[in-house]
Amino acid sequence: MRADAGTLAAIFLAGALMSGCGGGSGNNGGGGGGGNTVAAPTITTTTNTQTGVQGGAEIVSLASTTTGAVVYYTVDGSTPTASSQQYQAPFLVTSNLTVKAIATAAGTSSTVASQTFTLNIPSGTLVWSDEFSSTSATPSQPNPLIWTYDTGNSGFGNSELENYCAWGSSTSPCSTTSPSEYVAAYPGTDGALYIVGQQPSPGVYTSARLKTQGLFSFQYGRLEFRSMVPEAQGFWPANWLLGNNIATVNWPACGEQDVLERVNAPGTPDWNEGSVHGTGFTGGTGLGSQYNFPSGQTAGGEFHTYGMIWSPNNVQYYIDSPSNIYATYNASSLTPLNDGAIWPFDAGQSNFIILNLAIGGDYPGPPDSSTPFPSEMLVDYVRIYTN
Repeated sequence: MRADAGTLAAIFLAGALMSGCGGGSGNNGGGGGGGNTVAAPTITTTTNTQTGVQGGAEIVSLASTTTGAVVYYTVDGSTPTASSQQYQAPFLVTSNLTVKAIATAAGTSSTVASQTFTLNIPSGTLVWSDEFSSTSATPSQPNPLIWTYDTGNSGFGNSELENYCAWGSSTSPCSTTSPSEYVAAYPGTDGALYIVGQQPSPGVYTSARLKTQGLFSFQYGRLEFRSMVPEAQGFWPANWLLGNNIATVNWPACGEQDVLERVNAPGTPDWNEGSVHGTGFTGGTGLGSQYNFPSGQTAGGEFHTYGMIWSPNNVQYYIDSPSNIYATYNASSLTPLNDGAIWPFDAGQSNFIILNLAIGGDYPGPPDSSTPFPSEMLVDYVRIYTN
């Protein structure tokens, strides 16, 4: 997503600090707080399918009972320190690895909590998904165990026009009778998420930006969005990711991966752009590649699968099939850019998922008389497979 780095950093940081973390069952680690003692973190796991996990994978949560303690962790077997990744949200474990964690408070560190996972999950296994299924004939809330929201009309560093509305918000111009996001049957009993761009009054626009921040995150794997986007002047649909560490290092150091992204009316040929951003490569200096749909295909009016294969030192994008890779990026891709470019995707952080429909702004420009309201971005599913 293109925008001013300084403004976006402040917005994303504020959102990260306000987001909560999920939980689960079982634990490891422990200890008690008292005096100068800092309790070792608990390592809690869940395989509750309501959180989207499946295929033998587990979701891990970390916490300390010491008031004000900060938890740091590693997943490579090394001993964590205050320079390791700071825990921000539950994260998916799909491979054989060891999670180690410490808690720190007032300059004192706890003992190390450790848990080894021997999952032996085969490559290509579906390990997490939201299928947006619903048996309701009326609009229903996206799974609150997975999705939270960015809200308001701050412009998001791009002078955008939309007011982002959370589910159930009645704060004007948001409306509970005309929600900006919902899950409904489409078609028949096959569910889909609707993100709806609306114009409740002249010059006023509403939409939605869903995110898993604070609730779910992952590092490495094959991610797929099956989506259908609106195509008209002023629309900017996107399915993308940011690093959990945005709360500590800000944007763009946290890294950004854009899997689905396009603007405005259909092109000839129609197109999607896959891109990555980090310190020293944002906006016009970013790494992005345009995929042109075959003749007769468009991004709007039909579903396509937008995929990313994320592995150590490698990010690849494809459309409709993992064999149809159109862009590959790694640390060496930064060489032609500038000496300040830093590859951020292997620093140990997990990423959270964002689904949104932006309206207007410097990029892509404002809607005009040809822009239809309401218009919808549909997401049939979001899935993660093992590499």
